[in-house]
Amino acid sequence: MMNNVIKISGLDCANCARELEEEISKIDGVTSASVDFMAQKVYVECGAEVLEKVKSLCNNFEEVKVVEPSDGEKIQIAGLCCANCARELEEDLNKLDGVTATVDFINSRIALNCETTSSREKAVYTITHFEDVKIIGEKRENKSSFKARLKDIIPIIISVIFFIPAFVLDLVYKTESPLAVKIVTYSFFGIAYISVAYKVLWLTAKNIAKGKIFDENFLMTVASVGAICLGIFAGDGFAEGVAVMLLYQIGELLQSVAVGSSRNSISALMALKSQSATVVRDGVQTTISPDELKIGDIIIVKAGEKIPADCKVIKGESSLDMKSLNGEPMPRDVKVGDEALSGSINLSGVLEAEVIREYKNSAVAKILELVENSTAKKSAPEKFITKFAKYYTPAVCLAALIVAGVVPTVICAVNSSFLWAVYAQWIYKALGFLVISCPCALVISVPLSYFGGIGRCAKSGILVKGSTCLDELALCTVAAFDKTGTLTKGEFTVKSYTSRRALELAASAEKYSSHPIAASFKDIAESIAISDVEEIAGRGIKCTAEGSELLCGNAKLLEERGVDFTPVQSSSTLVYVAHGGEYVGVIEIDDSLKEGTAEAVKELKLQGVTRTEMLTGDCAERAESIAFEAGLDGFTAGLLPDGKLERAQILKESGKLIYVGDGINDAPVMTCADCAVSMGKVGSDAAIEASDVVLVSDNLNLISKGRKIAKGTRRIVMQNIIGSLLVKAVIMVLDVVIPGFPLFVSVIADVGVMLVAVLNAMRTALIK
Repeated sequence: MMNNVIKISGLDCANCARELEEEISKIDGVTSASVDFMAQKVYVECGAEVLEKVKSLCNNFEEVKVVEPSDGEKIQIAGLCCANCARELEEDLNKLDGVTATVDFINSRIALNCETTSSREKAVYTITHFEDVKIIGEKRENKSSFKARLKDIIPIIISVIFFIPAFVLDLVYKTESPLAVKIVTYSFFGIAYISVAYKVLWLTAKNIAKGKIFDENFLMTVASVGAICLGIFAGDGFAEGVAVMLLYQIGELLQSVAVGSSRNSISALMALKSQSATVVRDGVQTTISPDELKIGDIIIVKAGEKIPADCKVIKGESSLDMKSLNGEPMPRDVKVGDEALSGSINLSGVLEAEVIREYKNSAVAKILELVENSTAKKSAPEKFITKFAKYYTPAVCLAALIVAGVVPTVICAVNSSFLWAVYAQWIYKALGFLVISCPCALVISVPLSYFGGIGRCAKSGILVKGSTCLDELALCTVAAFDKTGTLTKGEFTVKSYTSRRALELAASAEKYSSHPIAASFKDIAESIAISDVEEIAGRGIKCTAEGSELLCGNAKLLEERGVDFTPVQSSSTLVYVAHGGEYVGVIEIDDSLKEGTAEAVKELKLQGVTRTEMLTGDCAERAESIAFEAGLDGFTAGLLPDGKLERAQILKESGKLIYVGDGINDAPVMTCADCAVSMGKVGSDAAIEASDVVLVSDNLNLISKGRKIAKGTRRIVMQNIIGSLLVKAVIMVLDVVIPGFPLFVSVIADVGVMLVAVLNAMRTALIK
């Protein structure tokens, strides 16, 4: 089984996304499927043969098309305002002879394959003359941004132009309408209806031919046509039937604008990537794409330019604006030897730097990848809505059938007579049920809320892997922290030592260690040859020096090897040294608490975290000192990785657990935790793989900020779910109870609750 991502286009309805997901899940061989309406992607776990069946299903689902990847030229663009426009541009390009194109709306990029120079020129012309689109670095003719949605707006304008005079004539000549006036009125109503309904009617017919009903197109077709028929039979005209479809299309347009606005706010993050890089090869400066940079390349970054890839400064000094990466307004000063992350902006001076990671593994690439794929994992509320929508629409349609057929039949049976007026009245009420039965308000607003919340986190330097992770962050009530590099700076220095011999032996051995403590010996001269090095997890280093066994680590290492010594009591980290079975001495290592740690812990407690604890392999004395300084409720010291896991499992009995660590050494604990947070490891694949949330910087305050955004997002989600269901329930009750309850009120309520839910969802981008 493989986890596959299929990029699609033409999926214009959130409820249709749910239906497509349901259809894919029915295919034999599909283990799991998730359709991301916002990112226009399908995530499916299946084999290669089954994948082709999934693609075929997508290509035959309404107007959806699979966007096949292209290995040709990559063209960066700007000014593409919405996903629908991206689809249209892609269609225009693929109509050209010798051109195959894929338009990536999220990354504002076009993958272009052209057979000849002439076909490429035609493609470039098409791109630069499409709405407000431009190719970065190339000239183009400006056009009005109003045209971006002109194809959606024009039918509505035509409908309104013909509907208003027809409606006025219908009111004026309600009782006695001359034939000429009636012809004009009905003709105008017909034009008004067809202009906004033709697409809905066509999709309804196509879906019925495929045996598919209960989508919003079918429901609106039945509701509007039913209202028209009832109006004609009752002699009231069909103004209401036209109004139903017109209001629905206006609502769809407003929804599209709102969703497009949200998409644009997220896609603004894509601007993190530099468009070019100046590389020095053989003494010559060349401008290339950041994707072409290799590890070891020397690049030049001038003032005002973005860092194109993660690099290490080898010449020059400057200040970097990293606000887009970590949300912090204060620039960071860098000098020779410092690391500079891609996406940050060089504010002053010229930097010469060596590339330390290829672009695909750089900080900005990881951020963009996480944001783009953040909606793949669905939260509990999203799963509930997906399941609820599956049964809600058929249930309401069944209720409409009962209202239209059973209720009037019972009434007529009681009165012992058939009354068409009774049937007409209850059929009219049933149409109101159909209008309100579309669950779009729920299906679109819930993922949109999470989409906005995840985007808001990303802008603050908090990378969340999905809505599930965001939910867990909001719900956790217990927090556990690693010590070194998490609560403390992880910058160790030698505080004291009992003998120079012990210090020299330790410095010679620790240079082979990957533990952060080893860095404290980096400035101490190494004069002893070391061999046969073995790093023992949770203990220290065992090696050979001058022909004898050298032990360098904690007290347990010496105890297990039978070395006779007296443990020292200290709040500092202790490194004991034994050579040839004899105790040589002990070295005290100190590490200071990070600035703002105590404030971050206090803020978490104010947000409802009932217990905070530190899990560390360090000694009890040092752990107690750090825990007290940080304001933690407790600590557990002397833990090996499996001990941390056992303690984490105990903590989970008190509530959902957040674990904050480095994402590499603590992988077992992070897997156990409900929400694992990795700090400052955005360039590490291991960190991202192990954690649910990745902090771009080492600022612990980002955890409380992320939790605040998560709680706010979840609150908005629940508001939308409860509010939408409540409004729909009230409308259905009023429709049954109130005689002659207007059908257009049901339409306005349905469209209104959808727009309110979408606008409420967009508030997640404003949470601070």
